[in-house]
Amino acid sequence: MAPTTRHKLNKVISGLEPGVPVTVRDLAESRISADLAGHYQQAGWLDRLGRGVYAKPGTALDLDASLVTLQQLILGLHVAGRSALERHGLQQYIAPSRPLTLLGSASARLPAWFTTHFPANYHQKRLFDELPDALLYVHPLGTSSRRPMVSDPERALLELLSDVGHRQPLQEARELLEGTYTFRVSVLQALLEHCTSVKTVRLCLSLGQELDLPWARDLDASRLPMGSRQRWVQRSPDGLLVLKP
Repeated sequence: MAPTTRHKLNKVISGLEPGVPVTVRDLAESRISADLAGHYQQAGWLDRLGRGVYAKPGTALDLDASLVTLQQLILGLHVAGRSALERHGLQQYIAPSRPLTLLGSASARLPAWFTTHFPANYHQKRLFDELPDALLYVHPLGTSSRRPMVSDPERALLELLSDVGHRQPLQEARELLEGTYTFRVSVLQALLEHCTSVKTVRLCLSLGQELDLPWARDLDASRLPMGSRQRWVQRSPDGLLVLKP
């Protein structure tokens, strides 16, 4: 290997953070081509995680750094629903570890290099009327320099409620809502006004009123998309879910 190439390699490898995946785009910014990255991988100087993704050899992957890398690959990807609520410290009880809930704007599959290390479920969902690259109330969250995008608590709640009748038991959702006394009315109002799911809007209002939560009393229901004046009915594993207009 030429001295100049070896110097470039040493500089790149020393600059890689342990456990942080890098894409070929990241390497290109250091003038490392995809072909050269492949050569480094064959020589044992880089670990190839998957197509176009590498990491420093011999280090365990960091979850938040891996999520940030995924966000470069999947439009609108963010930590959502129950997983986002847990990141904000809202959980009813200590439960067995569950797969991460990830939502995004694009039809995609999580790469094996990620799911092998971090069990997760990804779904494409358009729950709100928003731009895919400017999601409402989704912000970086974390204490490290690598902070993945995470739903604010109010959005996470609606994402969780949208799954009731499918992947989310109703009783568990009701129990989680009991811890939402401090949720911001203005944020919930804005999100509900942009919500594309009548079921989610009605269920949020119904459970909020049933539990007599402060934000439920202050929401302006007249501005929310409630659908027709007919009842919304869905058969689910919990039984028949009936939501009044």
